[in-house]
Amino acid sequence: MLWDIDQTLVDLRGLGAIWYTAALADVAGVELRQLPSFGGRTERAISTDILTSHGVEATEENVRALWLALIAVSESHASTLASNGRALPGAKDALNDFATHGGVVQTLVTGNLPEISVHKLTAFDLHEHVDFEIGGYGSLSAHRPDLVPAAVGRAAEKHGTEFPPASVVIIGDTPDDVRAALDNGAVAVAVATGQYSAEELADAGAHTVLGDLSDLAAVRAAVLGATP
Repeated sequence: MLWDIDQTLVDLRGLGAIWYTAALADVAGVELRQLPSFGGRTERAISTDILTSHGVEATEENVRALWLALIAVSESHASTLASNGRALPGAKDALNDFATHGGVVQTLVTGNLPEISVHKLTAFDLHEHVDFEIGGYGSLSAHRPDLVPAAVGRAAEKHGTEFPPASVVIIGDTPDDVRAALDNGAVAVAVATGQYSAEELADAGAHTVLGDLSDLAAVRAAVLGATP
């Protein structure tokens, strides 16, 4: 199982702008004037857009400097994250439930950086059953579908077994999450807990669309019973 984080497991809307404002000022001495769309995109894509749109060359050095600043900002906010957001309905129960199913490996395919992923999930006690070591993170590529084989490959290496595409389930809240699954032959389970409606997620090709994760039986059926 490959979980998205923002608007799938947690709602921390608004923090991205705050964190990027501080990070851009720290790295480039520039005031943040505009933000690209965040939903479904990777940190590499977002950081590149922000640097470029503010007149800073998006070299690998500058991108990574911005990431280090973002990580530092997120660390400084770690103790207050829980008061600035919420775990989404059913998230904890779903993570706990799938931990009891033998053979189910839970990790991430997220646009976030690895360190920030840990901060966000730990703040809401959603980290216990997630294997952060094998996740596919937004530092890997600007193209979200690239994150899936990275995570699946790491899982296969760690567990000593292959995970055929049809056995991989991606849960997210955007059409980009759905496309990442479809492009890799995986099962796409979408939750309409973000900015996209159930209709938009279905139109993107999701195999199952849920209102949220609160109906555990429905989540189980989508994950354990769905096939592309």
